[in-house]
Amino acid sequence: MAVLDEIFRFITSGNIGGLPTIVVMILPFIIGLIVGYLAHKFLKIAIIAAIIIVVVAYFGFFGLSLGTLKTVAETYGPVAVHYGTLLIGILPLGLGFFIGAIIGFVLS
Repeated sequence: MAVLDEIFRFITSGNIGGLPTIVVMILPFIIGLIVGYLAHKFLKIAIIAAIIIVVVAYFGFFGLSLGTLKTVAETYGPVAVHYGTLLIGILPLGLGFFIGAIIGFVLS
């Protein structure tokens, strides 16, 4: 119980970089809410766009080959993973971000 008392005392009385600790803990959560909400909205649009692209490719108006998609995934996939890892690594208290993202995704 001493550990919980110490954590509670740090949250209520300390500061990180001049900001109260509670603010530093709430900001990733709020950012996560916004990102989750936007991801949910973007996912709806992306699914509709993917369906339209598949239909257009089926009728031959647009060339879509698995080789091209594989090349694009090999080129930009590691870069996307690198920047995603960097983003999650620099966010303070990333757990709050993930919880906020999940809540924002579900509630939108």
